[in-house]
Amino acid sequence: MSPRSPSVNEELRRRSRERILQATVELVDTNGYESTTLGDIAERAGTARGLISYYFPGKRELLQSAVHRLMHLTLEEGLEREPRTEDGRERLARAIDAILGLAAARPTLMRTHMAGILQAEGFVQCQEQQRLAFLLRDTVTRYGSQDVDTDYPLLRALLMGTVVAVLLPGAPMPLARLRAELFHRYGLDWDMGVPPDGGPPGGTQAFGPSAGRHASRQSSKSK
Repeated sequence: MSPRSPSVNEELRRRSRERILQATVELVDTNGYESTTLGDIAERAGTARGLISYYFPGKRELLQSAVHRLMHLTLEEGLEREPRTEDGRERLARAIDAILGLAAARPTLMRTHMAGILQAEGFVQCQEQQRLAFLLRDTVTRYGSQDVDTDYPLLRALLMGTVVAVLLPGAPMPLARLRAELFHRYGLDWDMGVPPDGGPPGGTQAFGPSAGRHASRQSSKSK
C-alpha cells in the first residue's frame, strides 16, 4: 500500500480535530465541565487520548476552541440562511440573534465558556476564534461602520455582556429585553433577524435607523 499523500493526511487531521471539538461541546453541554474528562472526550470522538494533547494544551483551551467553533458555525448559518441578504442591518440582527440564541439553547455550555474566559486563562486565540472574529467584523463592515477596529470589539463586548446577563445565576435578565436594548442601540427593527415569540417589550415594533448610538458611524448609502 502506498503512503498517504500530505493532503490526505491533512484532511484526516482536520476531521479528527473536528470530532474532538464536537465531542467536547456535546459532553460539556450534557454533563458539565468538571464531570467531563479528556478520556470521555476521546472516547466520544473515537480517537486516542494522547491526540487531544497534541492538538490542545489543556481542557480549558479545548473547551474555548470547541465553543468558538460552535459559535462561528451557528453565526455563519444564521447569516447565510434563506432568504439570503446583503442588507447590513438585517445581517447584524441575524448575528445578534444567533449569539443570543446559543445562550438560550445551551446555557450550561455558554455559562462554562464565559466563566473560563473570565478566569486566569483569559481569551484563547485559536483558529475557531479567528473565524468567529472574521464573521463579526464582516457583519460590522456591512452594517456601515467606518471604524471597524473600534466597532467590532464594541459589538463583541456588548454580545458577551448580554450573554452573561442572560445566564447570570439567580438573577438572569429576560432575553427579549436585552435583545430590544441591543436592537435599539443599533437602530434595528424588532422584526428583523429571528424575533422571539411574544413581541417586543412595551409593544414597540420598530426603533428606526436613527435610534442607535452607532448610527453616527453608519454609511450614508443604503445597506
